[in-house]
Amino acid sequence: MTEDSSWRLNFDGASNAVGNGIGAVLVSPNGDHYLFTCKLDFDCTNNMVEYEACIMGLQAAIERGIKTLEVYGDSVLVIYQLRGEWEIRDPKLINYRKVVLGLLEEFDDITFNYLPRNENQMADALATLASMIKANKEEEVRPIQMSVYEAPASCCNIEEEEKDDNPWYQDILRYVRDHGDILYKRRKDQVLLRCVDAVEAKLILEEVHEGVCGTHVNGFMMARQIMRFGYYWATMEGDCINYTKKCHKCQIFGDKIHVPPSPLHVMTSPWPFSMWGMDVIGPISPKASNGHRFIFMVIDYFTKWVEVASYVNVTKSAVSRFLKKEIICRYGMPEKIISDNALNLNKKMIAEVCDQFKIKHHNSSPYRLKMNGAVGAANKNIKKIVG
Repeated sequence: MTEDSSWRLNFDGASNAVGNGIGAVLVSPNGDHYLFTCKLDFDCTNNMVEYEACIMGLQAAIERGIKTLEVYGDSVLVIYQLRGEWEIRDPKLINYRKVVLGLLEEFDDITFNYLPRNENQMADALATLASMIKANKEEEVRPIQMSVYEAPASCCNIEEEEKDDNPWYQDILRYVRDHGDILYKRRKDQVLLRCVDAVEAKLILEEVHEGVCGTHVNGFMMARQIMRFGYYWATMEGDCINYTKKCHKCQIFGDKIHVPPSPLHVMTSPWPFSMWGMDVIGPISPKASNGHRFIFMVIDYFTKWVEVASYVNVTKSAVSRFLKKEIICRYGMPEKIISDNALNLNKKMIAEVCDQFKIKHHNSSPYRLKMNGAVGAANKNIKKIVG
């Protein structure tokens, strides 16, 4: 060994619920690895375990007369404390640092470097193994010898067969020759399907699709029919789809499925109390005891809930006040209100209320009053009750 030869030391410690362990790996300039591991049979912190691992590795290097050493560890605290860049605040670590500084006098050149944990796997594995294993104090366990297998053990046990001059498909050819020239494919339901070549497949496509019993079905259904007839080939489904696309009669008389899309419009109320219909019933004869002869009625299109009120005359102010008090304050602001073309339901005051609360006001068609059918049905029920 020459004095200027540089060795490498990787150390790591492991502390868990089972126990504490340390591991170190010395790597020679030639790439030889020397493994060291030890189980700590006393209580210690994570940082104390890291220091113990570093001290064990330094002592092993001193025993081998190493003078130039590069030390690598995945503990940021230990590395920077040994460099002198960080202070030691834990009293338990002060004596550890003194021990390390005393060992550094045995080296001519030594450096401490931080290494991520994923690059320090060997030392980490040794430390974890030492912390998990239950070793006898009087028995020394030698380090593990690790090998690398590049192939599964089952492949290594297969004896090499004698090579012959037959092609790779010789067994398949023998099977076909001994059992006839027709191949069959077994389905999941144990039904055998006859395998056909390209020439037979073309004839089958023509007969099934547009033959005597052909119904010009689509490609997927056509493939299912061919399998029910007992035939099979590898590209059957794709060939059926392509054949139907090229069929002239299917293109002329088939359904026009390529229609441009159009947006969907909700015809009914999507949720409760979002769309109301309103109408006026009257005049009612004879008058009520309080002189009222008109009934103002609103109905929710989703729940068919009805709110009514009687008036002497259904004025625009009465309608506006009813909407605010009985609808908006009780059920929240609706999205839409539908009414007929009556003047008292389409005044400026009604429009101002709708603009104030962001409500859409629509009128039913004057040419087809039945379009507001929910309101008409509610009117009939109210007339039966009153009448």
